[in-house]
Amino acid sequence: MKRIAICLMILGIAGLAFGFGNRESQGGEAVTISVGGSTSVTPLMELFQAEYSRLHPNVNITISGTGSGDGITGSASGMYDIGMSSRELRPAEIGTGLEPIVVAIDGIALIINSSNPMANLSMDQVRSIYTGSITRWEQLGAAANGKTGGIAVISREPGSGTRGAFQEILNFTDANLVGNAVILDGTGAIRSAVSQNPDAIGYISSGSVDASVKTLNIDGAAPTEANLVSGSYAIARPFILIIRRGVTPSPATRAFLDWTLGPQGQAIVGRSWVRVN
Repeated sequence: MKRIAICLMILGIAGLAFGFGNRESQGGEAVTISVGGSTSVTPLMELFQAEYSRLHPNVNITISGTGSGDGITGSASGMYDIGMSSRELRPAEIGTGLEPIVVAIDGIALIINSSNPMANLSMDQVRSIYTGSITRWEQLGAAANGKTGGIAVISREPGSGTRGAFQEILNFTDANLVGNAVILDGTGAIRSAVSQNPDAIGYISSGSVDASVKTLNIDGAAPTEANLVSGSYAIARPFILIIRRGVTPSPATRAFLDWTLGPQGQAIVGRSWVRVN
């Protein structure tokens, strides 16, 4: 959570620049704001889009859920007016002239099949599963709650912000990931695969959990808003919108960013994620 605190400090600086206004987009002409990147941030952005377009019919927000890596490079190149990332930007990426703006805090939920009787894992056990030290459910002892058999480990694709944040928090790298892990693109693919495989374990944004899968507590804490705020659920990361530093956003883009950080935007965040304002 210390790294999240640093991001929130960045947010404060960005807030001064943006003024947290709730401005109308200038004029009545139709304008388009292009947004692209993290598939984990995409569901939140789609909620933003629906409400903002209702309030501002002349503003068209296009969204491409293509992964955090693309959101970062696409915002740097000018392909997107706003990039989306579900991991913190690295110093080298910020150094390319990018300004990260935290709009929400999200838990990364460990998910299992609904038929799995387990309820809780420790951080060490999760790491051991994903690095291959534990390959069968019964090796978890009492935590397995009677579950037996091989563990079907599911992870995200390289470049995924969720994967990067997950591995960083759990302190392992791509080189340590168990060799037989099934690699899938996107939150929906992970959720669907786990829902269909009684031996599977995966991870997705806590805001994207639905009734088709079951979440695990980590060290006794569920991925709830209260536990994310308190820090008792430790697998958490920021949702970041990215613009180019030193390049003035269009009036429409600036007004939209202000709105996401203001009362209306943050009320939407509060439906499934943790507010930053």
